[in-house]
Amino acid sequence: MTTQASLPDDTALKIVSSLPVGDLCSLGSCSRFWSELCGSDYIWASLCKERWPALALEIESASYNNQNHEEWRVFYIRKHNEMAGKAAGVIDFVNRCLAFESIEVGHYLKAVRELDSMQFSFEDVHMFFLKFKHDVLHNFIGLHYCLISLGLPGECVMEILNNSNISQRQVCVQWWKLGRWFFGFRMRDESVTRTVSLEDIATGKEEEVLGVLQRGAIHEVIRVHISAAKPAHTSWSFQSAQDAN
Repeated sequence: MTTQASLPDDTALKIVSSLPVGDLCSLGSCSRFWSELCGSDYIWASLCKERWPALALEIESASYNNQNHEEWRVFYIRKHNEMAGKAAGVIDFVNRCLAFESIEVGHYLKAVRELDSMQFSFEDVHMFFLKFKHDVLHNFIGLHYCLISLGLPGECVMEILNNSNISQRQVCVQWWKLGRWFFGFRMRDESVTRTVSLEDIATGKEEEVLGVLQRGAIHEVIRVHISAAKPAHTSWSFQSAQDAN
């Protein structure tokens, strides 16, 4: 069995560099050797830049211009906690805006814009929105942000949806359109209802729904609601009751 003493430094560093944060912290608690290696600035600086690419220049500037700059591991933990707090604020906002289990598109888009203004990275969205423990509406907002604001390809997001076991979760999107004019008379407003899965949106099968959500209530669309799709109820008949007996 290979021990840490028999590992070349470059091999050990390569192993550590390939680990996700959770595994990195676990390995760092095994021994003094791994603790020092897993806590090195080189490793945590790389993790910071990978998770928050928009901050890469800011991070580089801090390291060059301030010799007493914050340790990268400390920076990572502080930034992670900061993003966790912001994510909790967005989720709380969405929950407060829910009315009769649905949310108006204006509030929905505001939540998406909040993620954008706070520079959420893909990893942030994965951690705080695209998890099984979160409600499908929170999943949906995170997915929308990834596809539209971050411009990520659907297949990239699908991998995360599958790994989190949420790809088949469904939402119901309902919108109302102004009635068309017909021989000088305006007909009744039209209602459209679509039940779509997260996979449908990520793979581009429901581009119309994503388009309606992105535009919001403008032009001919006068109102849009988003809600968690209700599971289909199994009908109960007299014959099935007899069979059960």
